[in-house]
Amino acid sequence: MKHWRRPTFRLPALIALLGFAGLVTALLGDGWWDALAWIGLGIPAMLGTLALLARRR
Repeated sequence: MKHWRRPTFRLPALIALLGFAGLVTALLGDGWWDALAWIGLGIPAMLGTLALLARRR
């Protein structure tokens, strides 16, 4: 019964970790850290937007 939880929460956990990494890199420094922060925060935002757009169709 516990085996269904692993695949269900794998992608949301990955998205949450990516967002957390983006927030941490935004706090740590400037320069290329900012580029990492944009990527780390942009990908979860993009995935959420794509999911909302796909749901409306």
